[in-house]
Amino acid sequence: MQRTKLETKDTRVVVTVTVKASIERAFRVYTEGFDSWWPRGHKLGAAALDKVVIEPRVGGRWFERTVDGAECDWGRVLAWEPPHRLVLSWHLDGNWEIDPDPSHASEVEITFVAEGPKLTRVTVDHHDLDRHLTGADSVRKGISSPEGLPGIVARYADIADEPT
Repeated sequence: MQRTKLETKDTRVVVTVTVKASIERAFRVYTEGFDSWWPRGHKLGAAALDKVVIEPRVGGRWFERTVDGAECDWGRVLAWEPPHRLVLSWHLDGNWEIDPDPSHASEVEITFVAEGPKLTRVTVDHHDLDRHLTGADSVRKGISSPEGLPGIVARYADIADEPT
């Protein structure tokens, strides 16, 4: 059974999943628990991934830290509205390299909608892919692949679900 719903367009990829958790838990697992469900192989540094962090504030960093202590910024927190919404800039280009220019960054908007006391619809909308000067089509194909957002969001949902 497919757990996530995927929609793709030229400049966006949207994945939606419903988790068996309160809206507060769904937001907390996505943000504070990001490192608990992020795939260890999805990193930029040469060394093994130690931790992925989303700093809980507008202007905060979204970054990886490898076991050798090196850090690599993936983007910034553009909106922090617990437990309903989070927006991140994404500074990776089509070659999966950092482009620090904010005007070239796409955005990842995550929304959380309570559908019951312990049921939350989570939508991850990675949009403005056309801002990437290098390889916007490659970015769209990569993030819409099974190892991209659909698989990553399914991993998140497995962790976010409250035990029965």
